[in-house]
Amino acid sequence: MERTVLIVEDDPQNLKLFSDLLQVKGYSALVATNGRQGVEIGKEKKPDLILMDIQMPVMDGLEALTILKADETTKEIPVVALTAYAMQGDAERLGGAGFDGYITKPIDIKEFFNKLAEYTLKGPGAQEEHR
Repeated sequence: MERTVLIVEDDPQNLKLFSDLLQVKGYSALVATNGRQGVEIGKEKKPDLILMDIQMPVMDGLEALTILKADETTKEIPVVALTAYAMQGDAERLGGAGFDGYITKPIDIKEFFNKLAEYTLKGPGAQEEHR
């Protein structure tokens, strides 16, 4: 079964890079360029995983995360932060905000694929698949 990942990222180069990497590994990629679009697409398409930039126009990643985690239809979807700021304490701060994990930018491609595999196995459809 093909896995779908929603990328919420306002930088066009990063968006293309993430989308291309996903497609190379056989994932279906959905894209949004701000948090509001991410929330709308997340609710409509219910992807297996959401990769969420933090700082974006219109609605930032933290606000979008709060809305997604409060909604019955999207609260179980893993949301992984995409952040350029990987400082000590970030894992705790992002986890405390409700993110399921984080990936630092610029990305390490091997680590990116490892995180994808880890989080798509935790996604909403994962339990049914392993029965």
